[in-house]
Amino acid sequence: MQDTLEYVIGSRVRCAGDECGEVEFVVVDPIADKLTHLVVRPDDAESESRLVPVHLAVPGPDGVELNCTRARFDEFEPAVQTFFRPGAEPTGLTEPTGITGSGRGERVLEWPFYGLAPSPALVGFAPGVDPQPATTTVERIPAGEVSVRRGERVHAVDGEIGRVRGLIVVPPNSEVSHVLLDEGHLWGRKRVAIPIRDVIGIDADGVAVRLAKDEIKDLPPVDVEGL
Repeated sequence: MQDTLEYVIGSRVRCAGDECGEVEFVVVDPIADKLTHLVVRPDDAESESRLVPVHLAVPGPDGVELNCTRARFDEFEPAVQTFFRPGAEPTGLTEPTGITGSGRGERVLEWPFYGLAPSPALVGFAPGVDPQPATTTVERIPAGEVSVRRGERVHAVDGEIGRVRGLIVVPPNSEVSHVLLDEGHLWGRKRVAIPIRDVIGIDADGVAVRLAKDEIKDLPPVDVEGL
């Protein structure tokens, strides 16, 4: 079997040998069946998750090593962005710039209407207290690509089969060869990897495959380089 690499969602990440954060989720081109980016969440609670091109990431048994410095990592595009919702009521106190309601993301500093913001007193807030506008946070991933998170449900044709652990890819083009199931699937400790050719969809409901549970149970093991 050709050499493969395993990207486990939730792995620790290092930038040029220094601790950097962890893999929050991964981004896939579903048309080309290629892994394109890792989304890395820094350990610093006030720092934003970043979109890291997969060609800079080298996975191993102890985590993922990025071929860049922490300073270069901080220059990558933020993975999420927060927008004010037009017409929505303010919801509370304004947070510091750069922190969203979820603790991460990029605040867009403009109101969704022209002119002056309404007086806090008119919307039920005490004088001197700034209302927090209602916001929504979205993933900033390339158009046409999809995010895959650890723990997403994997559905066989005859029911749920397990949860996503990560992806197995083939270098040098990072073509996805298998979806790796997390521990706790139907067969306990057996390592289960589903061929990408049998994946028929990835959406908000999880990963759908064209196989039945018994067919998945009989899949051969996958050898992963360096693991």
